[in-house]
Amino acid sequence: MKWQDPYHQDRPVAKGSTIMVASGHPFATKVALDILKKGGTAADAGVAALLVLNVTQGEEASFPGVAPLLYFNAQTGKVESYIGAGKAPAKATIEYFKSRGYKTVPTLKYSSQLIPASPDVIISLLKKYGTMSFSEISEPAVRIAEEGFPVHKILLRNVNMNFFKRLGFSILLPYNAQIYMHGRWWRPLHLNERFTRPDLAKTFRELAGAELAAKKEGKNRESSLEAVRDYFYKGPIAKKIVEAHEKQDGTMILEDFTSYAGGWEEPLTGTFGSYKIFANRTWNQGAVVPIVLQILDGIDLKSMGHNSPLYVHTVIQAIELAMADREKYFGDPEFTYVPIKGLLSKGYAESRRTLLRKFAFAKMPPHGNPFAFESTRLSTQGLDIEFKENYGKEYIAKTEYSIMTPNFWEKTGSGKFGRDTTYLSIIDSKGNSLSLTPSDFPQSPMIDGDLTLGIRMTQFRLDPLHPSSLIPGKRPTITPNASMVFKNGKFLMSLGTPGGDMQTQGIVQTFLNIVVFGMNPQEAVNAPRFRSLNWPDSFSPHTYSPGRIELEKDIYDKQASALRSIGYDVKGREKWEYDFGAPCVSMRDPNTGKLFGGADPRKESWAEGE
Repeated sequence: MKWQDPYHQDRPVAKGSTIMVASGHPFATKVALDILKKGGTAADAGVAALLVLNVTQGEEASFPGVAPLLYFNAQTGKVESYIGAGKAPAKATIEYFKSRGYKTVPTLKYSSQLIPASPDVIISLLKKYGTMSFSEISEPAVRIAEEGFPVHKILLRNVNMNFFKRLGFSILLPYNAQIYMHGRWWRPLHLNERFTRPDLAKTFRELAGAELAAKKEGKNRESSLEAVRDYFYKGPIAKKIVEAHEKQDGTMILEDFTSYAGGWEEPLTGTFGSYKIFANRTWNQGAVVPIVLQILDGIDLKSMGHNSPLYVHTVIQAIELAMADREKYFGDPEFTYVPIKGLLSKGYAESRRTLLRKFAFAKMPPHGNPFAFESTRLSTQGLDIEFKENYGKEYIAKTEYSIMTPNFWEKTGSGKFGRDTTYLSIIDSKGNSLSLTPSDFPQSPMIDGDLTLGIRMTQFRLDPLHPSSLIPGKRPTITPNASMVFKNGKFLMSLGTPGGDMQTQGIVQTFLNIVVFGMNPQEAVNAPRFRSLNWPDSFSPHTYSPGRIELEKDIYDKQASALRSIGYDVKGREKWEYDFGAPCVSMRDPNTGKLFGGADPRKESWAEGE
């Protein structure tokens, strides 16, 4: 494939009449388009692109990581969510970590790793909505992994370390260094040099081989796809992962894999005027998006002016109110009662809207009382529902995780290698759409076969009172999430972004840019953004920066003084800084049927249609 790095390059809005793809890397976008042109569905193209992203952006979204998914079936008009976050292993308990001296889940350890979710997502998606074989769909990723791809600027930035840190990395995580430094830790990567992933190609070939073997035995498409899943969760790959954990005081046992399952579920929804916003359930943070938008619904944001001090202040307050509720209530709904009907009710949004004020919240604002807005009244026995105005300060003081000064994680030389997430959005010729946010990065020991299980366990809390507290078999409330939007009952767009706690903030701002300010998808993702850090970070050690907001350069230069004057701790960042997310959007005009796409220049993202 021809390569031209789109990083920090402006580009026109992508247009199409039948198909549209927007993803975190041009190669993934091109592969998805090829699959669609062959007659594949959004599901087929989505899996093909996901595997390519695992190759070209493995330091951000590795195989086998997390993969939150929303899928719109145009034939039925229904949106479904798939559970794309793995579970805590059987041996992973709060006591396991505390007995080893940890106050939060560490990185760089086997115990940082969650049971993988993406292979389950892939096979379930192909079985229900795909038409092609795994062997055919995985072939482009295998080819790119074997032949190589140019080292791009984000890869270079994500793995950039000085000589001594590279040496330390090669000692701490030798196989990771073998994969990402090709065994030459003393030599940094160089822009545009060829980067291969032969071990990952071999893994994909083994999975495809399981499917081909099943077909030779006369099994049908569905059973052959299940053979791919079994090869991972019940076969050689699971056994290899468990063996590594057994040797290194890890937490995984074989039953964690053989019993693992995700599942299709009803998405959560909220409204903003005539728009309906879809999100995954509270095993991730996606519901923050409709909660924020319902708080803002009815406010004349357009009259404030785009990114004016009043607009930034209003949106940030709504985000902080929603994040206070995320911190108090969000958890795996199979283990934690989440008052989601109350949180997403119009009455609750109105009650939270009354808390918007002239001056900044100096600390994380108080959570609300969504139980008062639940359609079914519940007994409060056993539920901590004390509602206090000084909640932010009091709750943080009593938790057992540390509240650190800003940038603690970076200043302590944590050895971070790889970071963030990627995103994928597709509309196929039949109107089906996929929204998928794969993630996980090599900050824990990789397993032979170029398998990266990531550090997603660090999004658990070792506080038994926290809704996302660690329990074996439970899912943490992960940051990656997928979004989808309808207008007047018709599909409008699928969108999402990398960025940790910035993800929901970036989705909200992109949505408002399109819906309130009339921008096309490319203009919407290009526009300068802002973010709040006024709550404990989702990743351990859960750093917290009271009152801190950050503004990209264009906003900072114009609005910083005004925002400081109302109480914000304001920090400026560069233009198109990738800490502010990198949304991608695939949109269908519900009136004309024309397709439009946008891909954020803060990363290697690319949108294209036909």
